[in-house]
Amino acid sequence: MATTTTTATVEQLPRPKPKPTRNEEPTVSPEQQPAQDVKSQPQGLAACGTGGYPVAGMPTFQDPYAKRQWQLEHMAAAFRVFARKGYTEGTAGHISVRDPVDPSTFWINPLGAHFGMLKASDMVQVNEEGSVIGGNKVAVNAAGFMIHSALHKARPDINAACHAHSPAGKAWSTFGRPIDIINQDSCTFRGIQHVYESFGGVVLEAEEGERIAAALGEQGRVAILQNHGILTAGGTVDEAAYLFTLMERTCEVQLMVEAAGLPKTLIGDKEAEYTARVNADPDTLYAEFQPDLKFEVWKSNGELKEFL
Repeated sequence: MATTTTTATVEQLPRPKPKPTRNEEPTVSPEQQPAQDVKSQPQGLAACGTGGYPVAGMPTFQDPYAKRQWQLEHMAAAFRVFARKGYTEGTAGHISVRDPVDPSTFWINPLGAHFGMLKASDMVQVNEEGSVIGGNKVAVNAAGFMIHSALHKARPDINAACHAHSPAGKAWSTFGRPIDIINQDSCTFRGIQHVYESFGGVVLEAEEGERIAAALGEQGRVAILQNHGILTAGGTVDEAAYLFTLMERTCEVQLMVEAAGLPKTLIGDKEAEYTARVNADPDTLYAEFQPDLKFEVWKSNGELKEFL
């Protein structure tokens, strides 16, 4: 289906011309072998496709301004995915992306704008003090700033983070426990999920944001916030957003399992490790989000434009 596209622009920033190139890994079809032989198997994105053609990976950029625009477009599409899936709740919820031009700053959504209406040009650039310095000159969510600024400071490997008051995430967070590894999708969270066991009310103090960041540790990418909801992080907004959508659905499924009241069979650690090696690397998580993202680009009739 043909789609008319227009380019979203960011205030005072020229639209960069260079096009990204995509990293491509050779596609290898894995044979069935015991879980303990995982090191001999193709991992991550290389294991996701077959047929003799490579699976396209994440694009790479030489120009940080081009990367900025690409990130903001994917950020806007992620918000629309969240809207479609029902993660909106008043003014709550935020996604942030570290700025590739000035990594001490990040971009976040404007306060009070519906996720389903956001474009790249709506995003707000803020510095470490919380002052708006670029993009859309409007207020941002104070709690969102406290959480995301602490994350970006504590974890240089985290370029994007997502938090929303989604229904299943809120429900599961009341138990203050990690999700069980009971199906293939939940294996993705093996070793990267943590529970923040305190609830200090609305996050309006820097210390609460710092404690949430500390709960993720050095390697964590998913936090279950006690009596609050879920938070995810990643190297790209696509990775963080996919982890959020997957965690929300996983919480929903676990609640269904708990409601059944029948004995659960957990997946063995070796099998979970094997599955996580294939499914939980950044390239694969990025690729997993692309169907939802491209659907939003297609639906927008040119309002969103994926930078290709």
